[in-house]
Amino acid sequence: MPSHRANAHGTACEYVLAEKYDVELDRTSWRDGMRAGTPWEFKATAHRHADDTPGNFKIYREYHRRLVEEGGRYGFAVYRIRGTGTEVLKTTTCAASKLPTVRWHGGGDHRDTQQAKLAIEDVF
Repeated sequence: MPSHRANAHGTACEYVLAEKYDVELDRTSWRDGMRAGTPWEFKATAHRHADDTPGNFKIYREYHRRLVEEGGRYGFAVYRIRGTGTEVLKTTTCAASKLPTVRWHGGGDHRDTQQAKLAIEDVF
């Protein structure tokens, strides 16, 4: 799927997460919104990709570090494509400091940091 389509689905999930968890969107480089002084970062992934591999959530090291320092939270959404729309299948949230252990590696160069991938089953 071209990245602009994936981005459209991710944005749709952000709106669902913001409404569900009462987060006011105010996107910055390291967070997507705030709720009662707490920063939130939203992550979304397709349940399965077009090649039938399972989705995963991408976490960026420097943004994660900042979120932990600020006492932030993650909101996660798993979606599937329905026609031209996005169907959110499930959501959850966790404190950034409680994120499962990840292995940092390259691949986040476009954001000047390392990235890690979390499998859906590691979050839900």
